[in-house]
Formats: sequence, C-alpha cells, structure tokens
Amino acid sequence: FEKLRRAGAVARETFKLTAARKFDVDVAALQTRAGAVVLPDGSEVPYTSLAADAAKTKPVQDVSLRSQDKWRYIGKTTERLDTPAKSFSTQSYGIDFTVDGTVFSSVRLSPTRGPVLRADLAKARQTTGVISVLPLSNGFAVIADNTWSAIQGARTIEVEWGPAPFLAEQSDHWEALSQSFRPEALDREWRSDGDWSEEPEADLRAEYRAPYVAHQPLEPLNATILFREGTVDVWAAHQMPRFVEAKVAETMEVSPEKVLFHNQYAGGSFGHRLEFENIICAAEIAKALPDTPVKVTWSREEDFARDFPRHIGMAKATGTVSDGHVAAIDLEMAGPSVLASQMSRLGYPALGADLQLAAGAWNAPYDIPRFRVRAYRAENLAPVSSWRSVGASSCGFFLEGFLDEVIHVANADPLEERIRLCSWDVARNTLSAVAEMCDWGKTLRPGQGRGVALVESFGVPVSMVVEVTATDQGMVLDHVWVAVDAGIVVDPDNFENQVQGGVIWGLGHAINSEVTFSGGRVEQSNYHDAEGLRLYQTPEIHVRALNKNPSIRGIGEPPVPPAAPALANAIFAATGQRLREMPFQKFVDFV
Repeated sequence: FEKLRRAGAVARETFKLTAARKFDVDVAALQTRAGAVVLPDGSEVPYTSLAADAAKTKPVQDVSLRSQDKWRYIGKTTERLDTPAKSFSTQSYGIDFTVDGTVFSSVRLSPTRGPVLRADLAKARQTTGVISVLPLSNGFAVIADNTWSAIQGARTIEVEWGPAPFLAEQSDHWEALSQSFRPEALDREWRSDGDWSEEPEADLRAEYRAPYVAHQPLEPLNATILFREGTVDVWAAHQMPRFVEAKVAETMEVSPEKVLFHNQYAGGSFGHRLEFENIICAAEIAKALPDTPVKVTWSREEDFARDFPRHIGMAKATGTVSDGHVAAIDLEMAGPSVLASQMSRLGYPALGADLQLAAGAWNAPYDIPRFRVRAYRAENLAPVSSWRSVGASSCGFFLEGFLDEVIHVANADPLEERIRLCSWDVARNTLSAVAEMCDWGKTLRPGQGRGVALVESFGVPVSMVVEVTATDQGMVLDHVWVAVDAGIVVDPDNFENQVQGGVIWGLGHAINSEVTFSGGRVEQSNYHDAEGLRLYQTPEIHVRALNKNPSIRGIGEPPVPPAAPALANAIFAATGQRLREMPFQKFVDFV
C-alpha cells in the first residue's frame, strides 16, 4: 500500500520535472490531473507525450504523499472494467485462448503417481478426431483436432499403474497422523504461555480432524504452448510467472530468456495455479511438435485425480476451566508439511519448521493463563499444496471449535468469554462489532442456534457469527455476520464481495468436501463428489470493515478460516451435537 502510493508520487513528480524542463517553467507552478501535467496557462500535457523524456530523467525521490482528506479513489468504490465481460460470458480465460493451426490435447496421467507398468493405446488411436498418442514422463497425451475428442481418447487408454509412493488407504493416513504425536516428530512448539512445569488436570479432551480438500476451480487446468526456432510462447493462467518460465525452459531445454509467458485470466485458482503439471505436460507435447501450437486441457476427472490438495490434519486438545472461565488449553496438531511438499516440486529444500501446520492457532489473540500450541510433522502422506488460507482453514477450526467446548464447560457466554480473553484490541474490536451487528444475546426461535469464531490469518482478525435453524428436513443456514479489520479499505464493494465469497467458500467446503484415498487413488472424481454451497443454501451475509488495523492487509483468504468453526458452534447451540470433523454432512443433514 505505502510502496505503491510512493511509487505513484515518484512518477507524478518526475513527470512534472520533465514538463518543467521541456516547457521552461517552474516545477512549483505545475499540477497534475487525470493522467496529465497541467501547465500554468491551464493547458494539459498527457503523461504519454512526456514518457520518452521522463524515462531519461532521474526519478524524483523527495516526494510527499497526499493526506487522507485529499484521496479521490482510495476508500471509494471503483467500477471494475472487466465486470461486464465476466457477467455476460465474453471474458476470455486461458481455456478460451487459441491461435491458428492449434492442435488440441488432453492427458491420462498416473492417478497413483506411480510408473506406467503396462498400457494399451489402441482404442485411443482409433477414437474419432484423434491424431496421435504421445508418451509423457508421467503418462500419455492424446493429440486430436478438438478438445472433446482428445479427452474421449484419453479415457479409453487402458493402463496398469505402479503403486503410490505414499500410504495407499485413507485409514492409514489417519493412523499415521495419530501416531505422529510423539517427541521425535515435533515440528515446533509454537506457543507456551504460562507455567507448564506440571500438566493441568483436564476438564475436557477432544480430537479434531480436517480432511484433504481439492482446489476444484471452475476453469479446468489448461495451457497453450508454441515452440519454434528455440523460442517458446506460453499462454496460461498462473500465480508464479517466473517459475513458469523456468519450468518450461527446463522441460524444453532452452534458456529462460527464450520463454515468453503470456499470463491469462484465471477462472479460479485458490492456490491450484501455484502448481505446474499442466504447464509441464504442454511443454513436453510442444517439444515433440515444434512449429505447432499445442493446447492441452485436462478433464475434470484428471484434475481431481492429480490435484495437490489441502493438507490433512488432526488435533488433540485438552482444556481446563476455573471459576467460570477458560484456564488452560493445550493444542497439539499433526499434518504433512505444505512447505516441504511444494518446495520439493520447485527443486528447493524447505528449511525450518512449517508455519502452516499451526497457522490460525498459535497466533490466536487470546490471553489464556496457560496456552500451549505444538505442531507435529507426519511423513509418507499424499503430496499437498497451498489451499485458500492454507493452514488456518484447518487450525482455526481446531482451536475455535475446542475453545467453544471449553467455554461451554465453564458455563460462560461464547462471545463474551472470547472478548474477555482477547489481548489484541484490533481483534477484540471485531468481536464487539460482530456482537453488535447480530444483536448477540437476543432470544432465538426454537431450533435456532448461533456460533461465533475469531481467527487471525495473514495479519487480519475476522470475527464471524453463523445462525442456523434445525428443521425436520435438515440444517438451514439463516445468517452470517462478519466483522473484519484489514486496515484501510481501498475499494468497499470489492472488499465486501471478497468477504462474502470467502464465507461461501469456507462454509461449502466445511459442509461437503473432502478428498480420500483408496488403493493410492483419489476416490472423488467430479463436483458431484465435492459440491460447493448451493445458491438456495446460501445465507444472508452481513459484512462490516473496521479500518483500525495499523497494517494494510489483503482480504482474499482471511474470511475462510472462521466459517467452519462458527458453523460447527452454531449447530451445537441449535442441537447439542458437537462436530469435530469435516465435512459436516457426514454427521448432519443440510437442507
């Protein structure tokens, strides 16, 4: 925020100095307006006409930033120029890109990540529209004159795959997590408040679980590559362009300077487009077909089978109460290292402890007399990747769900006790704000319940209250209230939309989604196995930004983590049933 404002001021003052020299006027007599320097006589000189000379001018570093009362755009809603195209389906995404002469392809990759033991390609080669079948380093590519034929051809390939290089059965994954709570597997003790020389007498013990979860963006993975005369053009959507160039250069055996990456609009990512398998597949195919544009599109089933999901997690917690208040919480969590898994695919070592194994828990803004958070690293599990809000989406559920249990044992009010415990005024204010927003404490109808959660992630505290009604048909989500403090809000409408989208994302996945393994393969294949929140299920979402955080932060990820625990706590308030494992639909019906 500050760096970009300062960069803008430097550019503005440099344009003014350039104009002063060009028109022989005092720079102090110049102003700027709407992309132009305004001369003393009122005439305007567009920045574009000054750009060539400004590029030769030493940038003016001694600049002052405009005071907040003079801001014209910051804090005000700005209409996005791409909204009409996205609303009326005319926006072009990576999957829409094509050039003349393109051949189309799809892939059949190892669902176990094991080697090819035996393959029969005859049916694929005979599929209508198929041109050829090529071997890839981890499977096969089918080349066709259209994407549908390529996908259909890939599905007909009969392959015997080698075993998975990780535990094959889901039950073994849970068992490995359970066995990771031992000293030699300790990744780090992230927090140890109070005196732990003696273990407190526990009033409550609980185990929590969070499953693997797929990224499942609406736009399937795709990439288009043209390889000619030692140069490579790449058209795809990705979150790390420089790494795309490096991966393509390595695969095609050219220097990175020969790779030109044209980043495209992405139809969703949520961390999915931090990975490179689709890019590498396209590069291998293009290398085999020089001077021919190659477009690869994965089927949805291939995407589910080969995704690097959100890491699985387990927590074991003990809690103690005293005089009607929370006195101690000891939270232990185990999971595979996201950082180590991702960095290994980039070719780098992951040094030190993995913050994401405890994110959203160790940094909880609570002053509990005795509060300990430890993370353990489980090995030999499925490869994983960053998922929207990363570790906080699981650890926030663990802590806020269990904290609610301990508060209940203490016979305290869930929201008032959190306010009492909260030691960071910025976070405490979000709790107070959400209490005011929902009129916390009001009398509810029979069958209604409310749950609250506070999770700080990426420097942003988010307090959330979910209201549900238990009916004979199942659970109904009525309202969600969210109070957030990410600092100064640049665009209120986009801010509200991001918060609402994060809430829907968090609720939908908490209710419906998981990835499980059988025989080393993902059992889920498409959206029918991992539904998002339906429109008719979506509650009314009320958002308030507080703007008091001294740091300006992003808002894309922080609304996700409190959704699951707030919903679980609301269901308990409505029914008395505690949910300690996601997805919730395994235990509760939802309308």
